[in-house]
Amino acid sequence: MTASSASPFLKPFALRYSAGSRPGSGRRHTLPASEFRNLSLTDALSVFEIEREAFISVSGECPLHMDEVRHFLELCPELSLGWFEEGRLVAFVIGSGWDKDKLSQDALTIHVPGGPTVHIHVLAVHHRCRQQGKGSIILWRYLQYLRCLPTVKRAVLMCEDFLITFYQKAGFKEVGPSGIAVGPLTFTEMEYTLGGGAYLRRNSGC
Repeated sequence: MTASSASPFLKPFALRYSAGSRPGSGRRHTLPASEFRNLSLTDALSVFEIEREAFISVSGECPLHMDEVRHFLELCPELSLGWFEEGRLVAFVIGSGWDKDKLSQDALTIHVPGGPTVHIHVLAVHHRCRQQGKGSIILWRYLQYLRCLPTVKRAVLMCEDFLITFYQKAGFKEVGPSGIAVGPLTFTEMEYTLGGGAYLRRNSGC
């Protein structure tokens, strides 16, 4: 059984039925009103379009370019999470495995299978769905999903200063200035410890 099939955090939490299409009516229900699942290569274009719109206007740089999106969705789709509403991607997180104490330039392109750390490369929300709390919700879902992966002990990321408060509210702690810079942009490295995973796995079906 894969982590995605076992985790309750990837299952649809609401179903919307069209008239006469409830169970037993003889008709199939419509797409889930809201669904979380791992991303695949077929989602790459939607991912990049949302990411580009979210980041280019703010910082002028995308955390992941299109080839890098495809790279990580091919190498480690199980470390991604997409939020779909009626089949359309509205928010996502993409991560990869890492095995060092701090992030380095290599962490931008490398996936370490089975690594104890997940490097969160990007979290983005569709522009029509912002200011609705979706960023906080998908981040919470993603962190709970990581708890179901037995080898993962923590999540790390680097962010610009204006995002520090957002991640602190989600439970991340500042590690310090990141050693990685992208052009003129500098970042702060942040860490989330995935404690209590064993209890959660016993009580959630992970």
